[in-house]
Order: sequence, then structure tokens, then C-alpha cells
Amino acid sequence: MINNLESLSHPPSKQKFAATLRLVSRISFWVQLVLGGISGIAILLACFSRNITTQTSNAGIGFGIFLAIVGILLLCFRVYWALRYRKMAKLLQTPNSQNHPKKEDVIQNLRIGLLGSLVGLLIAFIASEVTVSIILGKAVAQPQGVAIYQPENVIRSLDIFVMLANVNMIGAHFFGGVTSLGLLYWLEE
Repeated sequence: MINNLESLSHPPSKQKFAATLRLVSRISFWVQLVLGGISGIAILLACFSRNITTQTSNAGIGFGIFLAIVGILLLCFRVYWALRYRKMAKLLQTPNSQNHPKKEDVIQNLRIGLLGSLVGLLIAFIASEVTVSIILGKAVAQPQGVAIYQPENVIRSLDIFVMLANVNMIGAHFFGGVTSLGLLYWLEE
């Protein structure tokens, strides 16, 4: 156990780092893709389940949907960046060392991935806060039988779909950030 801890405190060899980067990027890619896919489907269901003929006076949910779409776009960037990590790992594993990316380039790529995840995490968190506030406001302001007289105060499936999308994006961006941060920390030791 102590030997394992000592090996983590030293910078990894190129081959060991490349193998770890390839494995971690593959896992990161699939986790982010699945969670992003769930978020995308939830947002699509929320958008298509809106009753266009009914006017809603709740701009908060619209803002939550907008932030969710921005979060999904940032997640698309992170999924693409996970693919770049895999390409970097393949380059590091080639026998020709002239094709290997420089350590500074790898660190820069990891930092960009981390920054993308942190911005996505912030956007998804704000979107979740907005959506939860709207749902909570509707729930608290709704006495028995109010749905008959004030339909805009009814908690709809749209509200829950938007919340589901935002929570999944928080998880996906968090996973991407942890991946980048862990690799960056290990490389910069």
C-alpha cells in the first residue's frame, strides 16, 4: 500500500500516463455522453410537452430551459474534449517520440477541459437553482383546488423534466471536471 502511494507522488512515465489517459478518457466520454443524452432527451420532452396554446406567465422555467440548453452545449464540448484526450493518449503511445505532444500541451488541454467542466457545472447549478425555486414556489403557493382557478401554479411534467436535465448535467460536468483535475494533478506532481 505504501509503495502504491509513493508511486502516485512521482510524475508518471509517458507510457503509464498515456494508458491511464486513454482509459480515463474512454470512461469519461461514455459517462458524459449517457448523462448528456438523458439531459437532452429530458429537455426535448420538456419542450415538446409544453402546451403552446396555453399562455404561461412563468418566465423562470423558460430561463431554466435556456440554461439547460447552454449546459448541454457545454457538455457537447466536454464530450468532444474527452475524444481529444483519447487522441492525445494514442499519440503518446506511438513509438516515434517526435509525434508525442509536449507536456505543456497536455497540461493545457487538461486545463481547458477542466475549465469547460467548471463553467458547465456553474451553468447547470444555476439552472437547477432556478428550476427548483420555480417548482418550490408553485408547491408552496398552491392551496387545495387551486389548479381549477390558477393553472399556471400547477407543477407540470415540464418542470420535472427540466430539473432532471439540469441534475444530470451537474453530474456529467462534475465527472468531466474530476477526470481533468485528477489527470492534471497527477501530471503536475
